[in-house]
Amino acid sequence: MSAPMIYELRRPKEIHSDKNYPALFIMHGIGSNEQNMLSLVNGLEDQFYIFSIRGHLAQTPGYAFFTIEGYGKPHREVFDEGVNRLTSFIDYACEQYPLDQSHLYLLGFSQGAILAMTLGLTLGNKIKGIVALSGYIPVFVKEEYEIKPVNEVSVFVSHGEMDQVLPIEWGVANNEYFRQLGANVTFKTYHEGHSVSLSNLQDFTRWLLQDLQK
Repeated sequence: MSAPMIYELRRPKEIHSDKNYPALFIMHGIGSNEQNMLSLVNGLEDQFYIFSIRGHLAQTPGYAFFTIEGYGKPHREVFDEGVNRLTSFIDYACEQYPLDQSHLYLLGFSQGAILAMTLGLTLGNKIKGIVALSGYIPVFVKEEYEIKPVNEVSVFVSHGEMDQVLPIEWGVANNEYFRQLGANVTFKTYHEGHSVSLSNLQDFTRWLLQDLQK
């Protein structure tokens, strides 16, 4: 079975045939690629199979998972296709690799965070945790997608207080939305723009490793 998307894989140095491993699926921002996200997860391959996924659309100077028709409004059909492709990729990875399917995590920045949260909502408690760095949930996802229960999902939401691309209010809304659905949410803001600061990286890494023990 061929992979439905291009990806970069990191895995533990020692693989034991009788063991399944937690998985971390990573999604980049618009115009980026699967390589650029790997610096955010250095060292986590000791605990996870890490799948850094490339968007299937060309977007100079890199790639994208969907296109935008307006501020905070993705093209619906293109977005739906991106979600479907990523869902198929997660299924593919679970079939092809020794993954502990009770410990599947999603991590994304910007466009990747939008998709991480959307996938978390559509897959529900099939996902163990979500790390959403500077994103939003499209209105049509909230109003028209089939939202699965997320009461067993842990969510780390972060946003820059000076984000000039996606306003901090959208991060606040993400926090409130997941809390209303009963998810276990950690929400942090940073005195940054549209970026991932060292403090942000350290916080979500610590959060991931702690949640993994639950």
